[in-house]
Amino acid sequence: MALSVRSRLWAGLAAGLLAVAAPVAATAGTAQAASTPGPNTPTKVATGLLAAALPGAAPFGTTPASTPERVSFILKERDKGQLEAAVTQGLGSFDSVDAFAAKYGQSQQVVDKLTSYLAGFGIKTTVYPGNVDISATGTAGEFDAALSCQQQNYHVPSQAGADGSTVPAQTVYSATAAPKLPWGVGQYVLAVLGLTNYAPFVSHAEHATGKTFTGGPINHLPSDFAKTYGLTGVAKQADGAGETLGIVTLASVDPGAPQYFWSNVAKVPATGRTLTTVNVDGGAGAPSDAAGTGESDLDVEQSGALAPGANVIVYQTPNTDPGFIDGFFTAASSNAADSLSTSWGESETLVAAAVAAGQETAAYQAAFDEAFLELADQGQSLFDAAGDAGAYDDSDELGTTELVVDTPADSPYATAAGGTTLPFTATETGPKGSAKVTVTKQRAWGWDYQWTAYAKAYGVSYADAATTRSAGGGGGFSGVEPKPSYQYDVSGTSSYVGVKYFTPTDPQVVVSGTDFVEPTSWTVTSKPPLVSGGASGRAVPDLSADADPETGYLLYEPSAVAAGGTALEGGWGGTSFVAPQFNGSAALIDSYLGHRTGLWNPSLYALAGSSASPVTPLDTAGTSNDNLFYTGQPGTQYNPATGLGVPDLSKLAGDLAG
Repeated sequence: MALSVRSRLWAGLAAGLLAVAAPVAATAGTAQAASTPGPNTPTKVATGLLAAALPGAAPFGTTPASTPERVSFILKERDKGQLEAAVTQGLGSFDSVDAFAAKYGQSQQVVDKLTSYLAGFGIKTTVYPGNVDISATGTAGEFDAALSCQQQNYHVPSQAGADGSTVPAQTVYSATAAPKLPWGVGQYVLAVLGLTNYAPFVSHAEHATGKTFTGGPINHLPSDFAKTYGLTGVAKQADGAGETLGIVTLASVDPGAPQYFWSNVAKVPATGRTLTTVNVDGGAGAPSDAAGTGESDLDVEQSGALAPGANVIVYQTPNTDPGFIDGFFTAASSNAADSLSTSWGESETLVAAAVAAGQETAAYQAAFDEAFLELADQGQSLFDAAGDAGAYDDSDELGTTELVVDTPADSPYATAAGGTTLPFTATETGPKGSAKVTVTKQRAWGWDYQWTAYAKAYGVSYADAATTRSAGGGGGFSGVEPKPSYQYDVSGTSSYVGVKYFTPTDPQVVVSGTDFVEPTSWTVTSKPPLVSGGASGRAVPDLSADADPETGYLLYEPSAVAAGGTALEGGWGGTSFVAPQFNGSAALIDSYLGHRTGLWNPSLYALAGSSASPVTPLDTAGTSNDNLFYTGQPGTQYNPATGLGVPDLSKLAGDLAG
C-alpha cells in the first residue's frame, strides 16, 4: 500500500543549500588591492535557487514590471571566523542584540550605502537590528534595474519522488540569472534572496502507512516523550515559567488548535501563558492542510505541552528563501525566544543543481549559517528536523537517489533532530494475507523492518515494498558544511558502516543545459551487504528520539477536516516531532536552571565522551538499526542514522547546570 495521501505535508519542492566550497568571508574597511574593481563595476552576487534550475521549468513571458516583490539582502558578518570558533567551542556568556551588532554586524556606513543605493531605484528597506539582514520591498521592474537582472514567469511541473510521492506544480516568477550589484556595495553582500516566489521548503511530518498496519502504538502524547527520554524529573521541579519558546514555520497555525490540544488532548495544566503569532514578511497566508498547517499545529502542540509554563511565539513566514531566513533573523532581532525549532527543510542536492546552473555560490548556505550564528551568540537554542527520507534526503523531493542530507539541519550552528523507532509488534494485513512485524528494541528509524511483511501481505516483490516504503530518519554527512570542532575526535563522525539495500541507478541530466547528472532510480537487494568507508563534512543528526509514525503521536489539525481528513488523528511522526520536542525540553531545562543554555552541541558532544554520558548511543550494526543505509558501529559514540543517540534529559539538565 502506498503512503497516505496526507503522508507528507508538502509546502513545495526543495531548493537546496549548496554543495562545495567554503563560505567567503569579508569585513568592512578592507584595503583595495591594485586589481580591485572600481566601485561601480557590476559584480555578481549569490542568490537562491532560480526556476531555470528546476527540471522541466518553462518560461512563458516577462514578469510584469509592476509585480510587487520582497527581497532580502544578507550582509557578510564581520570577524566571522572568531564568531564561528566561539560558538562551536561553547560560549560562557551570551551577547545582547546590540552587542552582537557592534561585534559582528556590518558597519552603519555599509548599511547606509546599500539602503541609499536601493532607494535610488524606489526600493524601500527595513534593517534588522543585528545589521546583517536588510529586507527590501519594491517591484519587479525596480529590482531588475537595481540588480541588473531580468525576471520571467515560469511553469514548474510537478516532481515525482523515487518513493512515489509527488511535489505539486507551481507557476512562479524568477530571475533568469544571478543578480549583480556595483562592487562598492556588492562586496559586503553575502546573498540576495527572493528573486523568485518559488516555494522551496517541505515539512518533515510523516503519517503512518495505513489502517491495514494495525497494533502499533500510534497515539502517543508529549507526556510519553517525557517519560521515555527522562524529562519527567525536570518537569517535577519546573514548568517552563519565565521562558519563551519560538517556532519558525512556513504555514499558518490553526487558531485555537494548540490551546485545544494542550487542554483537551495532552491535558496539561493551564498556566496563563501566552501564544503570540508574528507574521514575518506578510505571513504565510490562511491556514491550509495543503500548505502545511498540520506542521505548524504539531510544532506548537508538542513543544508547548512539554513546557506548559512557557510563553510561545510562532514566527509565520512565506515559503520562500527570504521568508524563511527572515523568520530566523526576526527571532534573533527580538531576542525574545530562549529556544527555537523549525521542521522545514530541503535536500542539499538542489543547491548543487543551482550551482551547476551558474546561479549560486557557497554564500547561500552561509546566509542561513549567519542567522543561526546570531541566535547562538545570543544564547538562543535552535533545533532543526533532519528529514524523513532516511539517508536519501532528495528521494522524496526532486527524486534523485544519491546519499544526501537535509538543510538547514546540516548547519553546525543548530542541533539536528534525528529519528528512532520504539519497540512494538503489529500486523500488516493486505489482499494476500497477514504478516507480523516486530521491533524488539529502540532502533534507528528506517522502514526496512516492514518490507518483508508488506511484500507478503500485498503479494508484491521485496523491491516494490522497499521503494514504496522508503521513509526513515535523515542522517549522513554534509557535502556542504565542514565538520565542526565539537565533532573532532568523536568516534563515528569520520567513518561509517552502511546497509546497502539500495544501489542508485539510471543517471540522468537533472538540470537542462548542464552536465549535472544524478541517479534517479534504485535496484534493491533483500540480502544487503554491509559496506564501510571514511567520511568528512558535518555529521547529521546530533540527537534523536522517536519519530516513526508507526510508534507515533496524536495530531490535532482542524484544517485537515476541510481537506477531507480528521481533526484529531494518531499515527503521525517524522523528525518534525523531535525538533519541537527538544525545543520544549530546552525551555523546561532553561526554566529549571534559571538561564539560557544556548546551542546544545558543544556540551552534548563533550558530555557524550564522559564516563557518565547523558546520551545512549545506538551503535548496533546491521539491518536492525539503520536509516535505510547508515547503521551503527559497536563501541563508537556516533551513528549517522541517530547521531549521538537518545538522551536522558534530566541527566542532561544536571550536566548543563555544571
